[in-house]
Formats: sequence, structure tokens, C-alpha cells
Amino acid sequence: MTYVEGFLVPVPADKKDAYRAHARGAAPLLLEFGARRMVESWGDDLPDGKVTDFKRAVQAEAGEAVVFSWFEYPSKDARDAANQRMMSDPRMEQLATSAPFDGKRMIFGGFEAIVDEGAGQGSYIDGFVVPVLPGKGEAYRAMAAKAAPVFREHGALRVIEAMADDVPKGRVTDFYRAVKAEEGEAIVFSFIEWPDKATRDAGWQKMMADERMKPEGDMPFAGPRMFWGGFEPILDTAKVSA
Repeated sequence: MTYVEGFLVPVPADKKDAYRAHARGAAPLLLEFGARRMVESWGDDLPDGKVTDFKRAVQAEAGEAVVFSWFEYPSKDARDAANQRMMSDPRMEQLATSAPFDGKRMIFGGFEAIVDEGAGQGSYIDGFVVPVLPGKGEAYRAMAAKAAPVFREHGALRVIEAMADDVPKGRVTDFYRAVKAEEGEAIVFSFIEWPDKATRDAGWQKMMADERMKPEGDMPFAGPRMFWGGFEPILDTAKVSA
């Protein structure tokens, strides 16, 4: 099943074009190294959370946007091989020195897909980061597997739910700190691809009214510490030539 390398990146809002150009420079190399797809999406509808949110996850400063990004690989082995090549390729080193963002506050990690339904290439993306309670991984997978076809029925093109597999601790921030993870909790990196924002907004209204989506018993995740938001893709190698 799909292996996802997920990223959250703080980028100065006035550097959007520079970030897009930087991503376009990296994309051919990532595909050469074995990635199947690279998507970079720019924060559009990021609500402030009571406990945490996308902006706090990367300690965003005034005038910064948040990028939700991922690389897709056919397996963890393919991801590992690609990362080894990245570390030794001078072209990647050159790109890193010109990155238009604060790499110290970028967070990343490897996630194993537990649900992967539909085909992507949407024009609007909902991104989620979720803390899953200890021992509730299978319950979360079952819940996500039940919800995915309902999302697609209401207009979503693709639903991915991916469980933390290789998520490092960072010096400044990381996925664990982003959700204020407690002992034994796992992290899910998830996204839903929609044809456009209007379909996304209508789809969520239908989801909220759908009787099949009513909670059954205790939730397997810490709802107050999950966060989500809407993003507009600025690069998708599945849609255009990088």
C-alpha cells in the first residue's frame, strides 16, 4: 500500500512564487529517485484551534503561510532508497541552500497508508493531523475505512489515512509536538482530495447530515488535539509536467 512522506512547512506569504519554483526544481529529482507523486498545497482555510492548529504546528510567525505537502511512494523501501539518494546528490544539496523557508520549523515523517480510496488529482485538499489514542490503531482504521466511501459518495475524489511509521523528533517542533501527543499515542497524516472548493464545502455539509457518520461509542482519537484545514495545490506532478 502507498507510503507517504508528509510535510508541514512555514513559508513567508510573499514567497509563494519562490516556493513554487523551488518545489518545481525538486520535483524531477524526486520522481527520478522513485517517488510516484509529489503534491505541494498552500494554506487557504486554516481555522484557529483551541489547543493546536496548522499555524501553531510549525510555530508560524506573522506574515507566514503553511504548506501541506506529501510525496507518495509504492513502499517504505522505495522511500528509504529515495532518501539515501537525496542525501548524496549534489543537486538536492544545492536546492536546500536556496530554500525560501525556515527548515528548522518544517516538520516531516513517514506514514504507512491504512486507507487509500479513489484517484487523486483534485483541485482542493483537506489536510488533517490526528493523535490516535494508545491501543486504538485498529479502531481508527476501521472508522476511517467506513468514512472513506461516504466521503467519495459526497464528492471526494480520494481519501488517504496514513499511520505514523517513521516520524522523527525535531529540535524545534515535530508531528508529536504539533498535536501535543501523549505517551503511547500514534499520529495520523490524512488528506482528502476534492474536485474544487465548492464541492468540498457542499460535501462537508452532506457529511455532517449523513446518519451513517454519527459517532458510535468513544472516538479512537483525541478530538480536541487534532487539527485540519483547506489547501490549494500549487504543484502536483500527477497533473502537470514538473
